[in-house]
Amino acid sequence: MTTKTLWAPWRMEHVLGQAEKISGCLFEPPGDSPADPEYLLLYRDDLTVVLLNRFPYANGHLLVAPKRHLADITELSTGENQAIMTMLQQSCTILRRRLRPDGFNIGLNVGAVAGAGIADHLHFHIVPRWQGDHNFMTITADIRTIPEHINHTFALLAPDFQLLLTGDKE
Repeated sequence: MTTKTLWAPWRMEHVLGQAEKISGCLFEPPGDSPADPEYLLLYRDDLTVVLLNRFPYANGHLLVAPKRHLADITELSTGENQAIMTMLQQSCTILRRRLRPDGFNIGLNVGAVAGAGIADHLHFHIVPRWQGDHNFMTITADIRTIPEHINHTFALLAPDFQLLLTGDKE
């Protein structure tokens, strides 16, 4: 019998509550660069931001948020609402092209009581899913496995988000 090791070291600091706290808002990385690997910022324009989740539920787990700091979906302007929905669609297209998931969980938690870990800045989660991606580990030990290092995932997705910034929607 071959023993296999599941390794996802970047999650342990988060699981133990020891992850370095960031100053400011996660969805408002410093500077005005449209992308920044240090902050896992894949895309930023006048209305939206897209980040890789540093502590993902699955490989390629994205966070899509309005650029403006607001907590409730009812506070979105019509333009922000359209921009976020468009970005959700474009993000799914990129994830399908690069990671080939079988489906997605796309969700929004409004308020801490509803499960929002960062309740004061509205954000959507896009979690790619593959047939059989979470097995007995999730059921018996509440552990999820991530098969690819987050830096590799960022490098894989970044060129497609850069195309969006240049106006090439492919």
